Amino acid sequence: MRLLVVEDDPELGHRLSDRLRAADFAVELARSRGEAEDWPDVDRMAAIILDLGLPDGSGLDLLRHWRDRRVETPILILTARGSWQDKVEGLNAGADDFVVKPVRFEELLARLNALFRRQQGSRSTAITAGDLMLDPLTRIVTLAGEQLTLSRQEFRLLHLFLRRTGQVLSQDEILDGLYALDDERERNTVEVLIGRLRRKIGRDRIVTLRGMGYRFGS
Repeated sequence: MRLLVVEDDPELGHRLSDRLRAADFAVELARSRGEAEDWPDVDRMAAIILDLGLPDGSGLDLLRHWRDRRVETPILILTARGSWQDKVEGLNAGADDFVVKPVRFEELLARLNALFRRQQGSRSTAITAGDLMLDPLTRIVTLAGEQLTLSRQEFRLLHLFLRRTGQVLSQDEILDGLYALDDERERNTVEVLIGRLRRKIGRDRIVTLRGMGYRFGS
């Protein structure tokens, strides 16, 4: 599942992103309101974790901007502001949950999972490419209507390819999408995973570009 974290503190942003990746999320990080406001396909995220104190504007104004444009992605506010007035204002602006820093990661994860349970069934999160379908919430992958059995890393690799259909991904970009920064990485792992995934979804769906990387789709 893809998450967008909007956090201007570099240390906190990277630490939180790494913990979420270790919990099997695909995490993208925006460090300002301007960067988050222009984020592509924000409506395809599973959820947004939003700080209110951003260097170039109010997180609340960013929240209202998204809701005014009918972005229905669940938004969890994660902020140091803990007064009841802040909570009321955030929830009234369209947030789905409000969490005060510092918070244990286990609680944050539980709140995210609660958002996903409420979200499931209210809008489709499935990604499709022809007769191939992947749902990041249910973790179901089907090919021509038949459910596939994928390992955790095969699922994450396919999810990465589907999010970036038609783009060339280098081995380093794929490794960044599959592993936390401090994990041990081996380039031949990418080749092995792609070989296994090709056998399950069809060899022609993933194209090898010598010296550049891999491309899913056209």
